[in-house]
Amino acid sequence: MSRIGKKTIAVPKGVTVTLNGQTVTVKGPKGEHAWTVADEVEVKQDGDELSLAPRSDTARARAMWGLSRTLVANMVTGVTTGFEQTLELVGVGYRAAMKGNALSLQLGFSHDVDIAPPTGVTFATPKQTEIKISGSDKQAVGQIAAVIRKLRPPEPYKGKGIRYAGETVRRKEGKKK
Repeated sequence: MSRIGKKTIAVPKGVTVTLNGQTVTVKGPKGEHAWTVADEVEVKQDGDELSLAPRSDTARARAMWGLSRTLVANMVTGVTTGFEQTLELVGVGYRAAMKGNALSLQLGFSHDVDIAPPTGVTFATPKQTEIKISGSDKQAVGQIAAVIRKLRPPEPYKGKGIRYAGETVRRKEGKKK
């Protein structure tokens, strides 16, 4: 049994949820998201709560049950509070700056790396060594954060590179004489 799927999803005030067959549409102050739930899962709306249940007792239905519940809950959270990911730049000369709404990174290459934000995602640079990525779609925010981190992943000897805030990098000892 899915323990995650059993939880109901509370729909806060200011958020409207529309069920059209298997398609769940969520509208809120930060945007609108729609997703089609798998056929094995049934969605019910009881006032200001959403509940999901499997239609059969197959392994796929149980897997889709938990996944569907999490994705719908993330849509509700995204349109109310949104999601944010913070990246830190560690290394001499590594800097981030805004060029319009695009992000310009100096990462030790012979050129600057410019990244345009995908739709629904915004960048901010409170400090030269910090990047804040925010948006209402958890997948899009995480994906663009991973793409930026992949430009210069943290290396194990000096710890230089782009890392998630709070990420610990395992350090190796250098050569012995």
